Amino acid sequence: MAEDLLVSGELKSKIGVELISGEYEIEKGMIQRFVQAVDDPNPLWQDIAPPLFVVVLGFSEFDKQMAKLMGARLHGGTEFEYFKPVRPGDVITASRKIADVREREGKKLGKMAFVTFEITYKNQNGELVAKCRQTAIGYKPHEEKNG
Repeated sequence: MAEDLLVSGELKSKIGVELISGEYEIEKGMIQRFVQAVDDPNPLWQDIAPPLFVVVLGFSEFDKQMAKLMGARLHGGTEFEYFKPVRPGDVITASRKIADVREREGKKLGKMAFVTFEITYKNQNGELVAKCRQTAIGYKPHEEKNG
């Protein structure tokens, strides 16, 4: 499936197009669960969210959409810029778009698509909270050969 998408150019046609956007009301419990998950007991996280907290907002919905476009995926890297603290009561809007698509032939995985996403996070006042660039590597898994 992923190979057909790479050849058809469907991914390239989505460069610059907002793929998914969501609005998330931040609750203290969300922050506490995140802090527990990453095992960071810093008392500062009682009043504000750790900087990388926003990366998880809407991730599962976005990941499902990317599975339809790319098939099998690997994480290729993340760049993150943090501008303003996120606090309980904030409403964060996360907007995601494809910034770049490159194809490359891999030695072991065959044809691969390197897809770079830009995600912006803004608060209820329209202020930029954070920016994230992530690269996903899409590929078509090889079938095992017997013999």
